[in-house]
Amino acid sequence: MSYIIDRRLNGKNKSMVNRQRFLKRYRQHIKEAVSDAVNRRSITDMERGEQISIPDRNIHEPMISHGQGGKQHRVFPGNKEFNTGDQLEKPKGGGGGSGSGKASNQGEGEDEFSFFITKDEFLNYLFDDLELPNMIKKTLSQSKEFKTRRAGFVSEGTPNNLSVVKSLRNAHARRIGMGAGKRRKIKELQQQIDELIAAGNPDDSIIAGLREDIQALEAKLKLLPFIDELDLRYRNQVKVPQPSSKAVMFCLMDVSGSMTQDVKDLAKRFYLLLYLFLEKNYEHIEIVFIRHHTSAKEVDEQEFFYSRETGGTIVSSALKLMDQIVQERYLQGDWNIYGAQASDGDNWDDDSPVCAQILSEHLLPVIQHFAYVEITPHEHQALWYAYQGVAQANASRFATAQIRGPGDIYPVFRELFAKERYKEAV
Repeated sequence: MSYIIDRRLNGKNKSMVNRQRFLKRYRQHIKEAVSDAVNRRSITDMERGEQISIPDRNIHEPMISHGQGGKQHRVFPGNKEFNTGDQLEKPKGGGGGSGSGKASNQGEGEDEFSFFITKDEFLNYLFDDLELPNMIKKTLSQSKEFKTRRAGFVSEGTPNNLSVVKSLRNAHARRIGMGAGKRRKIKELQQQIDELIAAGNPDDSIIAGLREDIQALEAKLKLLPFIDELDLRYRNQVKVPQPSSKAVMFCLMDVSGSMTQDVKDLAKRFYLLLYLFLEKNYEHIEIVFIRHHTSAKEVDEQEFFYSRETGGTIVSSALKLMDQIVQERYLQGDWNIYGAQASDGDNWDDDSPVCAQILSEHLLPVIQHFAYVEITPHEHQALWYAYQGVAQANASRFATAQIRGPGDIYPVFRELFAKERYKEAV
């Protein structure tokens, strides 16, 4: 078998078409490998690419070969054990060693086919078939973001914007227009000369006068400039305000005594997936970290995940602080606002209805989406049941899910942001 290895540099994406065709063909295998990679990766290396392996049996190409054909008669001497129609049992396997590999008595074999996918390709497969609910690219009346676009041609401009083709076309049209009458007159004079000559015995003085007139008109045609300043055209470029594509993500986490470090790590993995997902869809991303026990405060990422401060549990304090920050910073019409809350669900009994009220009346009317993730291997807590009425009334903007262990993070994330979920809700 011959192997062809393309060692050319990928200059100007020369082999990109072949790569895209290959990725499309083995899409399902790659998606499965990416899903497995999410569960085994650490938190800090989620944004790198991935080494993908495809079993050799899945990349074999079908082949058509010609058999010997015809009828053949063979004689196998020495058969004393079998008759026509007997079924043979499979040979029993021998004993194997304790190693993890597969021993073989064959001299040759092939390893699994491995290749590397980039960070962008990894994220594309990671978030395939997902979409942000109620995603809006809001347009600002006083937007500071502009993009330069072509807007036809103008008669004045800088030399670097001169359109040579357009200018020459204008010059050619001008010369045709300004010389049309003279050429028509020349044609008429030439026709008169031809008629006098055809009539016989023409008057030489008359013909000479006509030819002088023709020469005078031709001289005037030659005086027409090849290109004039009026012919010049310049490419016009204008600045067009662009829709704002910015998002802010609020991360709310319970840090009460019941939230262990393992639960916080699960929450961080979920928040990281959400951040990468938003980064893929928006140009500008801001993250607001809010941690709470009996009181809430805005913190940085380090303190959000690793601070040892703890206490009781009043979830409404975090929602009130989020509402305050939204009103002060992000309620100017140019931000897409998302919120995600991670908790073990344990809350003060009288506080859970207050949380539901704040969500329904204050937050959900002004944000794009809010997700509540309950991280517990046990039964649902009071906060979960308080949120169920909110979820039913706001199916397109509010969603709840439960995470029992690390293996549930990615499936729960896909469930929260699946396209079909919000098509049904609308």
